[in-house]
Amino acid sequence: MARLADYFVLVGYELDKRGSRDGQGQILQRFPEKDWEDNPFPQGIELFCQPSGWQLFTERNPPTFFVAVLTDISSERHYCACFTFWEAVESAQSQSHSRNGEEEEEESSSLVQPPQLFAPKSLVLVSRLDHTEVFRNSLGLIYTIYVDGLSASLENVIGNLLTCTIPITGGSQRTISLGAGDRQVIQTPINDSLPVSSCSVALLFRQLGITNVLCLFCAALTEHKILFLSSSYQRLTDGCRALLALMFPLKYSFTYVPILPAQLLEVLSTPTPFIIGVSSIFQSETQELLDVVIADLDGGTVTIPECIHISLLPEPLLHQTREALSMILDPELEIADLAFPPSTVSAASLKMQDKEIRAVFLRLFAQLLQGYRWCLHIIRIHPEPVIRFHKAAFLGQRGLVEDDFLTKVLEGMAFAGFVTERGAPYRAIDLFDELVACEVKRMRAEEGSKQKILRHIKELAEHLYKNENPYPAVTMHKVQKPTEGCYLRLHQRPFPRLDEGTVQWIIDQATAKLQTAPPAVKAEKKCMVPSGPPIAAIMERNGSALANSARRLEVVRNCISYVFENKMLEAKKLLPAVLRAMKGRAARHCLTQELNLHVQQNRAVLDHQQFDFIVRMMNCCLQDCTAMDEHGIAAALLPLVTAFCRKLSPGTTQFAYSCVQEHVVWTNIQFWEAMFYCDVQNHIRALYLESNEENHVDEEGPQEEKSALEIASEQRRLWPTMSPEKQQELIQKEESTVFSQAIHYANRMSYLLLPLDTSKNRLLRSSGLGDVESVSNSFVTNSIAGSVADSYDTESGFEDAESSDVANYVVRFINRFVDKVCTESGVTNEHLKGLHIMIPDIVQMHIETLDAVHRESKRLPPIQKPKLLRPSLLVGEECVMEGLRVYLMPDGREEAAGGNIGGPPLLPAEGAIFLTTYRIVFKGTPTDPLVGEQVVIRSFPIASLTKEKKINVQAQVDQFIQEGLQLRSCTFQLLRIAFDEEVASESAEIFRKHLHKLRYPQHVRGTFAFTMGQSPKQAMQPKAKEKNPSLRTLSKNLVKNAKKTIGRQYVTRKKYTPPTWEQRGSQHFQEDNEDEISVSEEIDRSTLTPSTIIKPSDKMTMSHLVERACCRDYQRMGLGTLSNSLTRSKNEPFRISTVNRMYAICRSYPGLLIVPQSIQDNTIQRISRCYRQNRFPVVCWRNSRTKAVLLRSGGLHGKGVVGLFKSQNAPTAGPSQTDSTSLEQEKYLQAVINSMPHYADASGRNTLSGFTSAHMSSADSSEKRQPKLGSLMKQVMGGKDDGPGTISRGALGPRARVVTLSTPKGASVKGRESPRGKWGSIRASGRMSNYVLNMEIGSRLAGKDLLSAQHNGAPSEASFLRQHRASLYIIGDKSQLKGVKPDPLQHWEVVPIEVFDVRQVKASFKKLMKACVPGCPITDPSLAYLRTLEESEWLSQIHKILQISVLVVELLDTGSSVLVSLEDGWDITTQVVSLVQLLSDPYYRTMEGFRLLVEKEWLSFGHRFSHRGAQTLAGQSSGFAPVFLQFLDCVHQIHLQFPMEFEFTQYYLKFLSYHYVSNRFRTFLLDSDYERIELGLLYEEKGERKSPQVYKSIWDYIDRLNKKTPVFFNYMYAPEDGEVLRPYSNISNLKVWDYYTQEVLSEGPSYDWELVQEQAEPVEEVDRQDSSAPQTKRKIIWPCYDNRSRVEPDAISRLLEELHNLEMELGQVPERWKDTWDKVKASQRTEARQEAGRMASSSLLMSSSLLPHRRSLGVYLQESGVGSTLNLSLDSDTSSTSTPSSGKQGGRKSTSNLYSQFQMSESENRSYEGTLYKKGAFMKPWKPRWFVLDKTKHQLRYYDNRMDTECKGVIDLAEVESITPGTPTMGAPKTVEEKAFFDLKTTKRVYNFCAQDVQLAQQWIDRIQSCLSDA
Repeated sequence: MARLADYFVLVGYELDKRGSRDGQGQILQRFPEKDWEDNPFPQGIELFCQPSGWQLFTERNPPTFFVAVLTDISSERHYCACFTFWEAVESAQSQSHSRNGEEEEEESSSLVQPPQLFAPKSLVLVSRLDHTEVFRNSLGLIYTIYVDGLSASLENVIGNLLTCTIPITGGSQRTISLGAGDRQVIQTPINDSLPVSSCSVALLFRQLGITNVLCLFCAALTEHKILFLSSSYQRLTDGCRALLALMFPLKYSFTYVPILPAQLLEVLSTPTPFIIGVSSIFQSETQELLDVVIADLDGGTVTIPECIHISLLPEPLLHQTREALSMILDPELEIADLAFPPSTVSAASLKMQDKEIRAVFLRLFAQLLQGYRWCLHIIRIHPEPVIRFHKAAFLGQRGLVEDDFLTKVLEGMAFAGFVTERGAPYRAIDLFDELVACEVKRMRAEEGSKQKILRHIKELAEHLYKNENPYPAVTMHKVQKPTEGCYLRLHQRPFPRLDEGTVQWIIDQATAKLQTAPPAVKAEKKCMVPSGPPIAAIMERNGSALANSARRLEVVRNCISYVFENKMLEAKKLLPAVLRAMKGRAARHCLTQELNLHVQQNRAVLDHQQFDFIVRMMNCCLQDCTAMDEHGIAAALLPLVTAFCRKLSPGTTQFAYSCVQEHVVWTNIQFWEAMFYCDVQNHIRALYLESNEENHVDEEGPQEEKSALEIASEQRRLWPTMSPEKQQELIQKEESTVFSQAIHYANRMSYLLLPLDTSKNRLLRSSGLGDVESVSNSFVTNSIAGSVADSYDTESGFEDAESSDVANYVVRFINRFVDKVCTESGVTNEHLKGLHIMIPDIVQMHIETLDAVHRESKRLPPIQKPKLLRPSLLVGEECVMEGLRVYLMPDGREEAAGGNIGGPPLLPAEGAIFLTTYRIVFKGTPTDPLVGEQVVIRSFPIASLTKEKKINVQAQVDQFIQEGLQLRSCTFQLLRIAFDEEVASESAEIFRKHLHKLRYPQHVRGTFAFTMGQSPKQAMQPKAKEKNPSLRTLSKNLVKNAKKTIGRQYVTRKKYTPPTWEQRGSQHFQEDNEDEISVSEEIDRSTLTPSTIIKPSDKMTMSHLVERACCRDYQRMGLGTLSNSLTRSKNEPFRISTVNRMYAICRSYPGLLIVPQSIQDNTIQRISRCYRQNRFPVVCWRNSRTKAVLLRSGGLHGKGVVGLFKSQNAPTAGPSQTDSTSLEQEKYLQAVINSMPHYADASGRNTLSGFTSAHMSSADSSEKRQPKLGSLMKQVMGGKDDGPGTISRGALGPRARVVTLSTPKGASVKGRESPRGKWGSIRASGRMSNYVLNMEIGSRLAGKDLLSAQHNGAPSEASFLRQHRASLYIIGDKSQLKGVKPDPLQHWEVVPIEVFDVRQVKASFKKLMKACVPGCPITDPSLAYLRTLEESEWLSQIHKILQISVLVVELLDTGSSVLVSLEDGWDITTQVVSLVQLLSDPYYRTMEGFRLLVEKEWLSFGHRFSHRGAQTLAGQSSGFAPVFLQFLDCVHQIHLQFPMEFEFTQYYLKFLSYHYVSNRFRTFLLDSDYERIELGLLYEEKGERKSPQVYKSIWDYIDRLNKKTPVFFNYMYAPEDGEVLRPYSNISNLKVWDYYTQEVLSEGPSYDWELVQEQAEPVEEVDRQDSSAPQTKRKIIWPCYDNRSRVEPDAISRLLEELHNLEMELGQVPERWKDTWDKVKASQRTEARQEAGRMASSSLLMSSSLLPHRRSLGVYLQESGVGSTLNLSLDSDTSSTSTPSSGKQGGRKSTSNLYSQFQMSESENRSYEGTLYKKGAFMKPWKPRWFVLDKTKHQLRYYDNRMDTECKGVIDLAEVESITPGTPTMGAPKTVEEKAFFDLKTTKRVYNFCAQDVQLAQQWIDRIQSCLSDA
């Protein structure tokens, strides 16, 4: 029983304090005046009566009522029911108040009656019970008695109210009366643990809506601050009460103030969570609260500040809860869309709805917390139960470890209270306990069905309703109410002062009566709390995963049993699979169970190998466990790691725990606590089980195992009945159990925390673990786990410290643990002290045993790791660093790691990394034992290293993160390596330092090409290079034997120091130093102008220069020989100038240059200043047919040609107005133009008539190509319609023009539209045929071009239709040529184009490398291969280069000369010029020619290989720019489109690409000939070779290799005379070069031929020995592992090889492969000639893989009549192999697989052929067709005509049923006799044929019959 009300208080406005700003309330009277002993009077009631402050009002308000809640210090809640009404205040006081407060006008006060003021007065009841309605009625009654003046005495009523007692719970009903003729019925709830909510929850949902309330609910559970706003106090109380009701069964334990008074608003800034209500007049004050969730009840909004993240319920619970709530609150929603909605559906009454909502939340909690009792640990049973909750296990079993919401709830205070309150095993139970224990299964079953869920909710709601209203038929209340509007009465007397005595007397009477009454005993129905089903039974639902894991578990079990049976090989095979399986939880559990079984069978002592396996499995198992150990894996392993051991020596045993310490979990104090409690619980359970068993020995059969909670519950039931001695005995037993466990755990913890090598203080490695404070804090936050888990190295900063540091740390850790668990589990103080004394001893003892173990374990032979394989080295290559053991990790290229094709996982591989003077080599074997026999090699030259970065890698599944390196090379290779733990980090550092030293030597002399064969030490100390190499070094080499080359005074008088690069580039250099060699003019002239007869000594000097590639090439093209030039034969337009033989004019040019005959050497010197780097225009190639020349130069400086164009001087301007150099430059260009044949007419003016008629009609070459040029130029210059860069024809004057950037409106529309594909089609039509047509097209297009531009009224006769073309085009950079004006007087046109600079090439190359060789597997689809490839823009740069080159080729081919003058003239200029020559001149497509081209254009003309390749330290910052690689890629693109035009293969290009960056040869070192001479490189090769094996020049090497093997030779080579190639350059036609993506792991890069050859041979012998196995002809070729061309060579290579072997066997000297090949080809030609008479030679055409029609469709065959298809008949009947044609044969579908590989030599296939007429299908006419009967393929093919290579149809002879003579049908040829017809019947249809005469028909029939009979 309890008092209904504790205190009655009368609170009024404190009038004396009126003057102050805020009014105050004061307690006028309170009853009883003494505090109750059990319940002191709460403070501050007067604040809560007027929460928004005490004020006076000018009018009477109706009375108000609300309930405020106060919480006292012992967190008891007091409900204060406040009933407030208003009373008038006397006017005199009011006047004074108004003067002070309101400051109204004083003068008027005498005249006007001041308004009356009213003060509030409150009646307050204070109670610990929450009966709102009873309070409302009682206070209302008191007010009514006072207002209406009823006869009852107020004192009596109040006295009765204060003495009324009611039962607290039990569902009883009590009628009370306060003695004023009233009657009230009070119902108490049946179960007081369930909250009472009446309608408040339903109201809350009505106000805020489902989502908002759920949000508040989650915020409250996860301990956020929540603030309710409303203008109604009662609503605030209801809202807060509703939120608490929803949280049941958790109780809110933070600040809870449903109505917060104004004076206490600063409480809102408290740091702890709260639920508070505030009147909405203070809304503005709440705005600045940054971390408070604000719910506005009136507005229906919930505002969450940005900085707060509220974790919501886990799915699917969130969704299910929302659905259920919506079904209750809005049942119409379900049927809103029905055509005939049922009429009956409506929501329940508010009260019922309220209970239904609570039922939903009750279900929600039952689902959230299901199975929670299985995670309770009971540590003590007597005297009081101590219970702990195992959070990690609960989350782990529920699979919600990652879930934010549940984790926060379990960590919260509310849940801690829940465990304390509900954890007890023996207590009264309520609805929630039943739900969570018994209904979980049902809830799972009903999950999908809405109807069933609703039914369940309604059942629960009934329970809840019943709990609040146990008696439905309530007798009516009878309480008097005041009359309507009585509060407005004018003359209302104030509330009387009550007589304290009377009230007190009534109270005393009642208390006396109570004391005599017998005490009411509340019968508590205690029972054992049911636990419900365990979580495991509820959770597992995915069947497929189980089936999958069953197989895995089988593997785990097998592997473990192999280990224990000592079948190590078997175990080793399974181990990788087991380690992979350890990712799954089931496999880890299985492992612990299996190992546990073996421990129980006493098999814990292992030998070394077994021990190693077991430890690896354990480590792997622990590796994926978090610090929480939510699945209990670490817990299960803990007893095992202290059981498994191995004997190291007679006295020392090593236990497994010393090898599994590196895991986070061991440093997590929560893990140890959970483990400890779990063990304690087991021991205490055992304690009581034993005592039970002693008592009940005689009971029948085994019972079910009792859980600890069940035992505890039983014990608690018996506890009151035991004698005190017995109780004391049990308490002691339990206490000593806990104590002994604590000692045990102190030992265990020291095992796992002390490292094997205590001298390495590994635990102190990272932040702040040394000092105790930081540690103790960090344990709370769990962060130490991470910090200790780092790798433990000696870098901790405590190197000199003694091992005691570790000991101290461990002691502190264990002490803290012991303190916590022992105080919680009630261990006595003496015991605790004893423990603290023992712990340091335990640790010290353990350290000593560990020292012995550590010493012994060091003596163990190391575990068998794979032997390090040494790589084979080149001659002269030496190891700088012996192999470091590493793992080669897979990168983003998937093939090697198994990849999507599911190949063998070659990576990760285990082996070693070697650093030699030349390469970085990894050599090892795959870690996967199934491919373990293979050897994996990955290497690249050190010089090609582009990026090196440190990474952290996890090398193997069971090992820890290790440091590693990622090395990227520009040979498209990537080494991701992880150092083995045996490699000290110092070694790794040394490796990096050496690598850097070798990658960037001080000087070029330090590169491998120079140091090869020397000892590496010398290489590291280069001799200091002189700053400005003086002429002396030059003359040493150049002028070895020249005595008087140049007047001696010249050398002596002034030392010539060539300008440095920086000056060279600056434009001002020329002004301040007029002549580069500042000696007096006369000497200058005499030295530099060669006299007509050169002195003999000079000739010797020049003999070297003449041998250079350039000179050989000049002579080949007839551009003059040296002797020619020197004797100045006037008829030659060009001469070889020696002006640069001292490299004085341009350092980056070769010594000999081709210049126009008419230009003096001293002019050249002046001209050179206009160009960047002094690279003035020189001729590098001449078209032998049109005699047009190709020139190259650097870009222009400010003055020069461009300057000419910019100064808009009148055409008549004299030389005085322009700079003389510009004139000379113009003269120079004019001289070039004059050198062209059609220019040398008398006037030298290029009038149209100047074109000879012959030239006009040589349409074969020039005419046809006319139309293309316009569109070509436009494309190159980036022309869009009327955009800048289209060609304007200007005036049709006699001279050439500049191409303007502005275009007349309609210019060359047709040209612009003509598609790119025109080329192909015009080209394809063949040279001779259709020629006339082309000419028409040409002139028509040209005409269009011209006519559109005739706005200036030039004549348009037919003779002018020949489009006029400039004689010299200057291709320059758009940016340089800005503002160039057209000038009709010049003979040249400037073509401004936009090119990319080297920076873009670098950037693009980086992206290309990343795309082709990604560093890690790509998961992000936006980084997929094709996309990154496109973003790299590499192909668009290739496209641009090809496009410009093709434009130049076109111009040269039409007879105009071209000067390419871009950037500095050594990057893109070189690319374009080289490609132009390659496309125009077949000579450069041979091996010899290509070498010459590279030597001339790239090496002699000074492409800066060292600078662009960053070959030395100086170039390190500038980075790698693959200009030459880009050129080779362009050649590769052309090679793909014209495979028959090149003598060399793609491999040759790859070989060059690899070695131009490898620094193995000296060829591509240094930046120019000048530098090479200076180092003495250029001429040393003659007769100075030291050892035959060391090749200094790549060309010698290639030659030698080419003699040995046909690896560089292209068998499809069949050039066409004078063929000019015009490749497509559209990006769609370009292919990514396989050089970028291919790799061969079996042998490393195949470009160092000696290394590869050494490896290839032994393999075959192995194959031969293995004769026992059945021999199969099949070979498996692994992608990215095997070198395909070697494992499966093409037919010709194979035949040549066989031939070679046969010759060796016969003892002959084998012939060179080239000789054999040439013989075969010759014999093939003669055969072809003989056959050419009777068959169409066009059928011999071989098609290219890419574009079958690119091969000028058979034109060359008609010219030569010689097929290039090969038939190497070594044994003429059997072997008829032919060249493999790559890809499809020009669209011909082959009938059998055999032929898809080879295109047979057609002579072989055509058994009989001729023309037959064939009847078409139904209603089609007869047509003549060329038929071929093919015995070999057993088919009859037909073609359109004899020349056609495209097969139109095939009749398979296998399907032919019969051949019969036929009859002519309609439309048959008239002239043919009837007997010439015959029919061929196949299974599909009947073919009607007719031959030209009867004999032929008979022959055909016979041939076909014989074919049929043969088959």
